[in-house]
Amino acid sequence: MSAKEPTRVLTGITTTGTPHLGNYVGSIRASVRASLQPGVQSFYFLADYHALIKCDEPARIQRSTLEIAASWLAAGLDPERVTFYRQSDIPEIPELTWFLTCVTGKGLLNRAHAYKAMLDKNAAAGAEADNDVSAGLFMYPVLMGADILMFKAHKVPVGRDQIQHIEMARDMAASFNHLYGQLLVAPEALIDDNVALLPGLDGRKMSKSYDNTIALFGPREQLKKQIMSIVTDSRAPGEPKSTDGSALYQIYRAFADDAEAAAFAQAFADGIAWGDAKQRLFERIDAEIGPMRERYQHLIAHPEEVEQLLLRGAEKARAIATPFMRELRHAVGLRPLQAAAQAGQAPAAIKTEVRASFKQYREQDGRFYFKLVDATGQVLLQSRGFDSPREAGQAVKRLQTDGAAALDALGAQLDLPGGASPALRDALQMLQTAQQT
Repeated sequence: MSAKEPTRVLTGITTTGTPHLGNYVGSIRASVRASLQPGVQSFYFLADYHALIKCDEPARIQRSTLEIAASWLAAGLDPERVTFYRQSDIPEIPELTWFLTCVTGKGLLNRAHAYKAMLDKNAAAGAEADNDVSAGLFMYPVLMGADILMFKAHKVPVGRDQIQHIEMARDMAASFNHLYGQLLVAPEALIDDNVALLPGLDGRKMSKSYDNTIALFGPREQLKKQIMSIVTDSRAPGEPKSTDGSALYQIYRAFADDAEAAAFAQAFADGIAWGDAKQRLFERIDAEIGPMRERYQHLIAHPEEVEQLLLRGAEKARAIATPFMRELRHAVGLRPLQAAAQAGQAPAAIKTEVRASFKQYREQDGRFYFKLVDATGQVLLQSRGFDSPREAGQAVKRLQTDGAAALDALGAQLDLPGGASPALRDALQMLQTAQQT
């Protein structure tokens, strides 16, 4: 990525439910704010292909697509500033999914958390290992990889439970690039440890699966009723109350600034009645959500407006995806038959330039590693463990950017099986050159 090229950030939400307050705090609000940053090119999509893996109710998927799109728009997402599209409007995504399927090892997919969870569930129930496991569930990480790699995303905001999918996308990119040239951009996970995970009505994590959510853009009366039903303890008015473990306080903190949060905490210490505390929480949330509610309700009542915005977003997305897919098709050999005669041996020459590639992975010790391998699979460089994928990615980036000059600076974090061999230096020089072109 050149210094002048904007950072591409990509975010998607699966269209299987109605957005709730936890979705807003954990994803929607942060996404909208991120889209306003300078030097960032943002891609936001409705993951309706992914929804088919989880839901077999067509009307629910259609309704959820409208509700999620309307929520993002009502929260301030500007479709003129970002690329806002529906996954199923981009036919190049499933085509890239197949390309990636052909270079992705089954062993990699065997390690996917969702698949392993199903195996564990079946084992506990005494059922066949792959009982109720669809090919869609098994291939989910490949489709997610295509979502990311299609638009050469540099950063993908995810929770810590989704880091594995980004690592797998990186592995897919490395496998494809090793065979066909440096065409796919390896993404990095963007983790924000400050994003709040809201508790629900019963104190557990707010989730549709627990049926404990607070609707994001429901009627004002519904919002108040749900907040008033949040479970609290039996401490009476006037009796000091602790903010530790309090769902009321945690939700309030996600909307309040520091001064407001401190005042609310003091009210707890002073023995505020639970009913009064819930009223204050309702008023604080409604102050932020209320102004957006009218826009949301308008969009829900006029789905044709949302449809037109999504179709325009698809045009913007395909203006990137279509020529890129043409390039990828040519790289793998899906070309007009006369192309080889016209191009001579150029494609083979392009392939032979790619002599080495980085592979990043996570070991059982929970730490993150990378290695540099040549075209035969020989390891030229092996890292020691890093505490986070970000640190490992930064080291890889430095080696790609600075080449052999980075070896001394990173020496304590590297193992060099053959020392700083000519083969290693040549490989790093090739990667450095590729970064500059």
